[in-house]
Amino acid sequence: MPVASRAVELAGPTLTLRYATVADAPALFELGSDPEVTRFFSWGPYTSVEQPRAYIRTLAGQRRRGEQLDLLIVHRDSGPIGVTGLVELGRRDRRAVIGTWLGRRWWGSGANEESKALVAHLAFEQLGLERIGAYADVVNGRSQAALAKLGFVREGVLRRWHRHGDAVHDVVLFSLLRDDWERSPLAAVPAELRGEPPEAFVVGQPASGGAGGDDAIAGSPSSTENGG
Repeated sequence: MPVASRAVELAGPTLTLRYATVADAPALFELGSDPEVTRFFSWGPYTSVEQPRAYIRTLAGQRRRGEQLDLLIVHRDSGPIGVTGLVELGRRDRRAVIGTWLGRRWWGSGANEESKALVAHLAFEQLGLERIGAYADVVNGRSQAALAKLGFVREGVLRRWHRHGDAVHDVVLFSLLRDDWERSPLAAVPAELRGEPPEAFVVGQPASGGAGGDDAIAGSPSSTENGG
């Protein structure tokens, strides 16, 4: 089936990243109803399928406004397995923050690496970004180790950065610059772009030759990583 002209899709060896639709809500509910999956997030666990439905309904507007670019992670054999994407877009500084969450079955499976490789390809090759940041809770050693393994550089601790209800958490800040990415394992993962990225997220001249303000929804991966 042809991809709609403005519906970006990224394909790798085993995963495809695409926009979620309301038909994906039951799968996201099953994945996000696990308390271990949402342990480090400001949302969840899901208690009703209406929660992921409501999240999905917000996504088109957030893409249009340049606020959040969330993509469903779809395994070629198993269907949806999580969400990844970019948030905190800084157009002037050409930077954004990546976040990923995966169903527990997919922790340690390689899906985290492949999904981040696809997002990095989009960010650096198509959107014109020069830096991707990432957050991991200070007690989430799994996520910190996973980011370091993929070439992200630990920059320090942001104190009282992330609020979970009445609790405020410190997070470790990581970054991946364009030059870092070119030397990282992520750059070696094959990535195919289909469709067009949202215009609001194109901040510079993409490497492929395309065109180019500063600056929690239940289901977004953008706050912190959950491991993988």
